[in-house]
Amino acid sequence: MTAVLTEPAPQAAFPTDFPPSSREEMDRAVADLQAAKGAWVAVSPAERSALLEEVGRLALAQADRWAAACARAEGLQPGQPSWGEEALVGPYFTIRNLRLLRSALSDLAAGRKPRISGPVRTLENGRVAARVFPFDAWDRLFYTGVTGEVWMQEGVSAESLPASQAVAYDHPDAGGVALVLGGGNVSSIGPMDALYKLFAENRVVLLKMHPVNAYLGPILAEVFAPLVRRGFLRITYGGAAEGAYLAAHPGVDELHITGSDKTYDAIVYGPGAEGRARKERDEPINTKPFSAELGNVSPVIVVPGPWSDADLAYQAENVVTMLTNNAGFNCNATRVIVTWKDWPLRDRFLAEIRRLLAAVDTRKAYYPGAADRFAAFAAAHPEMERFGSAPGAAGDRLPWGFIPGVSPEAKDEICFTTEAFCGLFCETALAGATAAEFVSAAVRFANDKLWGTLNATILVHPASRRNRELGREVEQAIADLRYGTVAVNHWAAIGYGVVVTPWGAFPGHDRRDIRSGVGVVHNTPMFSRVEKTVLRAPFRVLPKPVWFATHKTGHLLTGKLCRFEAAPSIAKLPGIFALALRG
Repeated sequence: MTAVLTEPAPQAAFPTDFPPSSREEMDRAVADLQAAKGAWVAVSPAERSALLEEVGRLALAQADRWAAACARAEGLQPGQPSWGEEALVGPYFTIRNLRLLRSALSDLAAGRKPRISGPVRTLENGRVAARVFPFDAWDRLFYTGVTGEVWMQEGVSAESLPASQAVAYDHPDAGGVALVLGGGNVSSIGPMDALYKLFAENRVVLLKMHPVNAYLGPILAEVFAPLVRRGFLRITYGGAAEGAYLAAHPGVDELHITGSDKTYDAIVYGPGAEGRARKERDEPINTKPFSAELGNVSPVIVVPGPWSDADLAYQAENVVTMLTNNAGFNCNATRVIVTWKDWPLRDRFLAEIRRLLAAVDTRKAYYPGAADRFAAFAAAHPEMERFGSAPGAAGDRLPWGFIPGVSPEAKDEICFTTEAFCGLFCETALAGATAAEFVSAAVRFANDKLWGTLNATILVHPASRRNRELGREVEQAIADLRYGTVAVNHWAAIGYGVVVTPWGAFPGHDRRDIRSGVGVVHNTPMFSRVEKTVLRAPFRVLPKPVWFATHKTGHLLTGKLCRFEAAPSIAKLPGIFALALRG
């Protein structure tokens, strides 16, 4: 299977005030990092924690500027709730990452492994699962009823689990230089990937800004000034040519990318026909250690049940949010809604999705290639339905696209094999003599027909969970889905946002079939040998999640959330909850 290229076109396609770094500038950055890599390994956990505290203060100081820069670049309007989206997915996530890393390093400084906040249990399949979310009382307050477990790979026992944590601190090596090719669609990707390489894997980092959000480079340089001053982090600019130069640089020891499998292939095997031939022969031109997060055709499996009108409305908004957030430019955006053909409420659920798509404002299609990708899907499916209001002149906007009733038996179906990476998704209805049989079929469909293994979501009503046969099948589905994050009732993107959980593909891909990638990031308990994250949430939550598409106070709320995450305090709660209840 193949996925569309989401790595940007050549640098000239991106108007920017930040021209590509020269080779001399890139060489100097690599040399600085090579000179500092041994010193970084020698920095104690206590000193690292102090560095993170300073970075956290700077991140909060830059949070408004950071979010505003992203919002303007993406065409969001001040005073509209969607303006707050960028504060959430940029500085808020990063500030939370800094706080949780500080906690882990404080544990290491005290001679302990990073704290596991909940029980560790052994599953029926023999895997060990560690509950890491909620991390603290604040999480229990803000995410009522939500839990997150990390399931380990085969061979990890409850007794051996601590030995799999923070291994870079137990067995430090001589250090190394990691090139992080930052993602351009979500502003926390680059900084949080850099933090993981630095603080979990003991690498100094060269962060190459993505051309789409190169404007963040000076802001991030100020946020990470304590690390820049000591030579542990460098920031460069450029597109594919600069990325290729740095990936092959003899002073770069390892690589991490958030982007496309096509970009991964081009780095490992080379571009064009010659690169494809090398891939066929498995003759790489770049054999450096390489971690990557490369996207997904993300499924949402809708378990049939006795949904009320309020349930249908809530879950339709849940699903529509999974598409319209960030104009659809998310690797974890819903791409395939999987329903039971015989569910009596299927048509009503799809009608509610259509109603909400029509009500949500369209967004600037800021990510390059979006119009071409949308057109490719429209050509393959002329029956595509188009939705969305577009206030004002909207020449740079795309409608929301919905393709219902795609045959699950279709061969080489673009909806199943290609990550759209724009604002469109499809629905497919599976047969099954019973609802339980449908769930089993949906798992096989997701595992075997959809491209990628990054994240999947299951929506299941409490009454369905209580049904003995169906509830058992849902639990089996959670275990059998081959995805790095499986979420029940919340959008699986929450696995990215809570930060404590590992984020990455299901393990086992080799370089010739890399799919959603290899390795994980975030992962503040610093586990190795992770198999998947499993998140569970109530079927409906109140107040409405701040990321929901129709939230009314998101632009007012997210700034307060940033300030809370930087320094949690009971005194800050009344203002937060007053706004949340008005959402």
